[in-house]
Amino acid sequence: MAIRDALRGITCPLVTPFDDGEIDEDALVDLLEHLHEGGIDAVFPCGTTGEFPSLTADEQQHVLETTVEHAEVPVVAGAAATSVADTVAAIDRAAEAGADAAAIVAPYFTAANAPEGNQQFFEAVLEDASLPLLLYNIPQCTGQRIEPETVAAVADHERALGIKDSSGDLAYFLSVLEGTPEEFLCLQGYDALLVPALRMGADGGINALSNVVPEIMGEAFERAGDERGRELQRDAISRLFEACTTHGFAPAAKTALAERGVIPSDDVRPPLVAVDDAGTETIGDALEAALAAGEQ
Repeated sequence: MAIRDALRGITCPLVTPFDDGEIDEDALVDLLEHLHEGGIDAVFPCGTTGEFPSLTADEQQHVLETTVEHAEVPVVAGAAATSVADTVAAIDRAAEAGADAAAIVAPYFTAANAPEGNQQFFEAVLEDASLPLLLYNIPQCTGQRIEPETVAAVADHERALGIKDSSGDLAYFLSVLEGTPEEFLCLQGYDALLVPALRMGADGGINALSNVVPEIMGEAFERAGDERGRELQRDAISRLFEACTTHGFAPAAKTALAERGVIPSDDVRPPLVAVDDAGTETIGDALEAALAAGEQ
């Protein structure tokens, strides 16, 4: 399966460029070209970095359709929702748009009142899904993590591709890795842990910084097992990641992309706010250092 092979590399969770509050389709197409030139293996529109909660359903569909039309790599569509029916409907819309897979989260706002609740949720979605699915563990946004036992319980389903873990908890990631079948993809979503996770057996990464420095993320993936991978993680990825964490990854990634000249604006939508001048300088300095490390 092309999507499974692609995810064994670096997938970019796309930002959604805006121009005066509206989706900037031309900037999105330019971003996709930048990622293609940088060697990205797959793209993931309408995720956290893509500000999906700030997009209407029609806007999400427009971003997805534009991505499918212009991307030269497989597409994983964000399909986060809080009910089984709405999640399945989002997956169906992604399938209609031509996506290769979808990513789903544990229900947010109302967390499961018992561990089996999330298992039942994922089982119901997987049973009716029209695309292969990635589970997406991001407890800082959903208010709950997908327990390793829950992941293991659904990992054998024919439509379960794997998991993106953005928790930043390496012990959790390794527990999921140990408890799931080899064909179930374990993908590191926390950029500061990319190379350590790859060295411990991760299959790939889905990383916000791949918007900005796709060539560095790709080389770090390819060289994770040797000294060059360690250097890129330390001198490029982790330094830029640290500069971005204060501001959130949608605003920070857009600022870095604007600094690099890939997109014209770092506009975000409420409740996010754009990076201030001091933050822009910090991110710009870290970006310059990362690019220098990538050229060594």
